[in-house]
Amino acid sequence: MRLGLRVFFGFFLIAGLSAVLLLKVFLAEVKPSVREVMEDLMVDTANLLAEVAAEEMTTGAPPADGRLAAQLQRYAKRDVDVTIWGVHKQTLDLRVYVTDANGRVVLDSGTPSAVGQDYSRWNDVARTLRGDYGARSSRDNGIDDRSTVLVVAAPIEREGRRLGVVSVAKPVASVQRFIDRAESRVFRAGAALLAASLIVGVAVTLWLVATVRRLRRYAQQVQAGQNLAPPDVPGELGDLAHAMDAMRRRLEGREQLEHDVRALTHELKSPLAALRASGELLQDELPEADRRRFAAQVLDQTARLQTLVERVLALSQLEAQVEPGERQRLQLADWADAQLERQAPRLAQRGLRVVWMERADVAVEADPALLELAFGNVLVNAIDFAPAGSTLELAVGVTPDGSHLTLRDPGPGVPAAGFAQLGKRFFSTARPGSLVKGSGLGLAIARRVMELHGGHLTFEAAMPGLKVSLVLPSR
Repeated sequence: MRLGLRVFFGFFLIAGLSAVLLLKVFLAEVKPSVREVMEDLMVDTANLLAEVAAEEMTTGAPPADGRLAAQLQRYAKRDVDVTIWGVHKQTLDLRVYVTDANGRVVLDSGTPSAVGQDYSRWNDVARTLRGDYGARSSRDNGIDDRSTVLVVAAPIEREGRRLGVVSVAKPVASVQRFIDRAESRVFRAGAALLAASLIVGVAVTLWLVATVRRLRRYAQQVQAGQNLAPPDVPGELGDLAHAMDAMRRRLEGREQLEHDVRALTHELKSPLAALRASGELLQDELPEADRRRFAAQVLDQTARLQTLVERVLALSQLEAQVEPGERQRLQLADWADAQLERQAPRLAQRGLRVVWMERADVAVEADPALLELAFGNVLVNAIDFAPAGSTLELAVGVTPDGSHLTLRDPGPGVPAAGFAQLGKRFFSTARPGSLVKGSGLGLAIARRVMELHGGHLTFEAAMPGLKVSLVLPSR
């Protein structure tokens, strides 16, 4: 199962169970809470009626014929049509009955009347006559067999004597509509809360999955060889991305170091072997011509070693830099002419000439020393691979990628399989007419210089030859 589904189902399970439990607990408290409020009001009503009934109980007149009985009859006949917080009420539901000190009913507003019956064993009457709080909950057969009626009582007292009990009854069904409405509102609110929680859960899951996918895409791109900065991700995932990047760089640095050491060792073998062989031969007595030839070979191999060491050091310094030095505004074509003048002796030695294929008026901002290092290596590489007496083609122009300085040599070019390796250190092809290869550091230096300037180095097959472009950002 995918990570997003796992996170979502986990969140859904936690949020769903929490919502169900909370709703269950809350709904379970609604009905008891309404009944408690109703009982509290009925206690007040019972005590109020007890004070009214006390006056009639002290006169000795039958309560059924008294003023309280008449008031209760008028109460039962009142027309009621009110709306209480959205609930329509059209009936009066209170039943009042009065018992004497022996628990016998002397007044009852209910229909049919219970006057004369013995209620001394009912909890509301019996407990109140004993001096306790009297209340009971019984089946209400008069309204609904499935309903109950709540009865609370208050003592009728006068001058320290307990004359009887007033009981107030109200069917729970009369407030069921309020309970149902409260439960409905709670359920809707709970459902809305659950839906909102799920929406938040989906949003959090999508964000988490998108972030993880960004990290996965970054890891895949890095694995494919792209040198990218870690994605800007907040929180612990961002820390993880930077930690992974730091670990990757350390591993890459170690792997690159091992590769460079092996490649450098391989590059040093040939000149060192040639120097050793020439040195051993020079120790013997040789004809003057042979002595000169072996001495020249020593000088050539020494120069090769010196060039290799200088380029390794130059590339190491460039890789340690994070940006170019002081930039200057350069007219690219005029600047290229100056570089060609410096290489004029070498071009003349090989019988090469340079022609301009395009000469746009392009200005760039670059570090002159670094740009000279990059173009110088590209030019030397072209001179080494171009056939003697051939022509090098130079162009300065502007493309959507930026300003470019392009040099084409008519040499043997590079096999298609080798294009992906061009510009990497210690990768090179053999010079024309020779099995000797270069170190590949020249193009690696040029590529690094372009990266420091925010540009790039491109290669294109020229049929015949190779076209190398130094691309700088347009300003």
